[in-house]
Amino acid sequence: MTTSPLRRPRWRGRSVRRNLALAAAATVALSAGVLGAVAAGRHDDRIQLRLQRDADAITALGVTGVQAHLVTPDGRNVTATSGVADLTTRQPVPPGGHFRMASVTKTFVATVILQLVGDGRLTLDDPVERWLPGVVSGNGNDGRAITLRQLLQHTSGIHDDYPDYTSAQDFDRHRYDTQTPEQAVDRAMRHRPDFPPGTEWRYGNTGYVLLGMIIHRVTGHPWHEEVRDRLVRPLGLDHTFLPGASPTLPQPHARTYQRFVAGEPLVDVTEQVGSGTNGEAGLVSTTADLNTFFRALLGGRLLPPAQLAQMTEAVPVGAEFEQLMPGARDGLGLFSRPLSCGGVYWGHEGGDAGWITATGVTADGRRSVTVSLSGVLAASADDVRRVEEAESKLVDDALCTTPNADHQWR
Repeated sequence: MTTSPLRRPRWRGRSVRRNLALAAAATVALSAGVLGAVAAGRHDDRIQLRLQRDADAITALGVTGVQAHLVTPDGRNVTATSGVADLTTRQPVPPGGHFRMASVTKTFVATVILQLVGDGRLTLDDPVERWLPGVVSGNGNDGRAITLRQLLQHTSGIHDDYPDYTSAQDFDRHRYDTQTPEQAVDRAMRHRPDFPPGTEWRYGNTGYVLLGMIIHRVTGHPWHEEVRDRLVRPLGLDHTFLPGASPTLPQPHARTYQRFVAGEPLVDVTEQVGSGTNGEAGLVSTTADLNTFFRALLGGRLLPPAQLAQMTEAVPVGAEFEQLMPGARDGLGLFSRPLSCGGVYWGHEGGDAGWITATGVTADGRRSVTVSLSGVLAASADDVRRVEEAESKLVDDALCTTPNADHQWR
């Protein structure tokens, strides 16, 4: 039996209509995908332009090199560099270069301490004396009256007697010096406390040296090995490590410079051991690694909820610190800062001879930025303030730059 061309089975008509509908839907979806990709590309371009503008504003102040790395909530990476990596060769700053993170190390140490709290191996209310008998004593210092929480939050009152480079000659004499944790604490114990424990706030390094010693006492391993095994390896932070007494950095990296006295030339301070390697500072890293770490930390992947809540329970900072970081509050190894677009971000800053590092991550851990400065001018308080303001603006802009429903960027 044949079918007349004028009497095609009805299912064929339905099939044609269905195929046409599917084709139309596919066309719409494809067009939407293309338009979405174009819009996303434009958004990325705008983020890139803003990040670049803020990085250039920092080098305009005389900083020799800047690298900034932003990670968006959907995992996109946006980077910007400015200035030069070497004043002699004028090579550009490598976007993934290594640098000394200085006091950002404190956040790693604090995280290990809070993991040990979560494991039930110590508590934040433990007195220092329990773990380090007789170490904090003399000249009115009393380890029985100081808790681990106070060490973490800079409210212990322990006086900070820390070496720093005061001139180019001083740097040349002491750039390869090292000190043991015991030597660092002994320097502090020569002084009376700045205030009774828990009554005031003052940023310092000695408290974190003591925390590093406590990690060693509790676990039987040096603090940096616990950082490596608990944080660095699980997160795949392949470029984060403690160089110890090595004064050099692995390639790639920018060279860094410092002007110790106004009017004097910049001094190349790239080759140095660093002013601290005992838990208060010392780690080397990259912007990508630090973004990964802070996103994991605030995203709840490194600490149980109770310990993360303890870490982010913040107190006001001292007046001097407030001038440099308006609105800052101190948690346990983390600072919060207000965002111009509302809410707060968390992070830590670090500064060593020639280097400044700043980190920022939103409270949900989904958006983060890290900026590393090399060749920092620090000959006057005004130098430091101007650089701090420009660096803080970069972090705030990076964390506040988001699309609204009309795809417009702040």
